[in-house]
Amino acid sequence: MYKTIDFSRFSSIRVGPVAEVYMIDSDDYPQDAYLVGSANNLLVGPQHPPLMKLSKTFDFIRIEEGRLRIGAATPGGRIVSFCKKHDIGGLEFLAHLPGTLGGMVQMNAGMKAYEIFNPLIRLRTKEGWIEKSRIDYGYRRTGITEVVFEAEFAIEAGFSAERLALFEQMRTNQPHDPSAGSFFKNPPGDYAGRLIESVGLKGYRIGGMAFSEKHANFMVNLGGGSFDEAMALAALAEAKVFEATGIRLEREVVVVDRRYMTTFD
Repeated sequence: MYKTIDFSRFSSIRVGPVAEVYMIDSDDYPQDAYLVGSANNLLVGPQHPPLMKLSKTFDFIRIEEGRLRIGAATPGGRIVSFCKKHDIGGLEFLAHLPGTLGGMVQMNAGMKAYEIFNPLIRLRTKEGWIEKSRIDYGYRRTGITEVVFEAEFAIEAGFSAERLALFEQMRTNQPHDPSAGSFFKNPPGDYAGRLIESVGLKGYRIGGMAFSEKHANFMVNLGGGSFDEAMALAALAEAKVFEATGIRLEREVVVVDRRYMTTFD
């Protein structure tokens, strides 16, 4: 029921310890563990809480009663391939978002105006099916506190190759070095990348971690970067941006370490 995972290899930012992770294969799971998913927007530290992950039991996609039903462990690329094969539109942006459905739903992932909650109808947790209208959500956040097992989406006719190309174009300014995606959320009316660049931190490096020369809001691992180096770099950006502008940057990347978490302190 446990799997050994080296987060310095498994996570998209290539940072983290080797840990024993509980594999969820039913609706039952530990209440004191943190769900890591595919670790694409996570920074896992050495003082992490117990960890858990959905097994392949929840990797599925099918059409049922005119809706798209998808398991939370299903990768975004597989969803897009299914939609293309069945001429379903509205989810093309998932081709350029890393990770699995559960993580995307948990943080309401998206690109610009396209968000996973737009076509969402309902999702299932251990409490049963929950309609979207009952869920608190907004820009890159939700009020979901339980593990999501699966979700249903409205079917929009017509897969769009044009939209797919548009989303690919939107990703051309992103670095190819290991990262966890946008490190900070964009504050209202501004961009985190612009703010970080404005205080002279674009390309700035601490050890193996740096703010990318290509996009300042991407913290990248240039080789052998550590958790402490990543947190030092993040703290520097937060301090400098606040000192210069009065804006408090809010992390989009989730830090999974007891020293930085309120739930597991």
